[in-house]
Amino acid sequence: MQSKKHEGVTEMFKTSFARTEIKYRLSASQFDSFFSSLSGIAHIDEYGKSKIMNIYYDTPDFRMIRASLEKPLYKEKLRLRTYGIPGRETNAFAEIKKKYKGTVYKRRISMPYCMALDYLAGRTPSPVKNQISNEIDYTMKIWENLSSAAVISYDRIALAGDSDPDLRITFDDNIRYRTTALDLTYGDGGKELLKEGEKLMELKVSGSVPLEIARLLSRYGIYPSGFSKYGSAYTEFSSTKIGDNARIITPVLTKEGVIRYA
Repeated sequence: MQSKKHEGVTEMFKTSFARTEIKYRLSASQFDSFFSSLSGIAHIDEYGKSKIMNIYYDTPDFRMIRASLEKPLYKEKLRLRTYGIPGRETNAFAEIKKKYKGTVYKRRISMPYCMALDYLAGRTPSPVKNQISNEIDYTMKIWENLSSAAVISYDRIALAGDSDPDLRITFDDNIRYRTTALDLTYGDGGKELLKEGEKLMELKVSGSVPLEIARLLSRYGIYPSGFSKYGSAYTEFSSTKIGDNARIITPVLTKEGVIRYA
């Protein structure tokens, strides 16, 4: 855990994760049935429903995501994440996500959004100096010429296990991507990656899937999908001219100093 004091508020957040993550694509009816059956197993956590915003970084020829899609034993992604559409001083995370032999390791550091943009663009050093920032620095060094490649946003409902503190279940919908307007302050517009009514569920466990969850998956005919948000976006936009399928977001500054999106 890391404590950060910003604008008079101290925030606590977890900086490292190591777990198995299994993804499933659910139809509207599967979601309704599965979600209603989780009573007594898991509950909506303290974050409730949130909007998650990400900028994914890659080389000009997208070597990072192309390597990931080849399903090697080890793969990694670099991204900037905020919870909600940010302003310049909104708390943001510079994250490196690694996967090795099926286990996901996520490492992240926190800083204001404007600093995170400058850091991951290579314009300034990290304002945070620790082992995690060293790992991110190393990733940026070995993957030369990294830059912002895509914005991916979605709405999430997060649940935590009632009796198993390591159990996490998330449901994402309105998953969108764009390859233009690569700044999260421009909002969450983009092209949808899921079919209408679909939700992406992720089970995050430290070991095997709990038996009661496995029984529910079997009952409702829910099977792993291997869905990657950035991977799916890349597969789609690389099949056409990059940017053609993404809605262009135009920021408009109102008289009140508030950014709206057209």
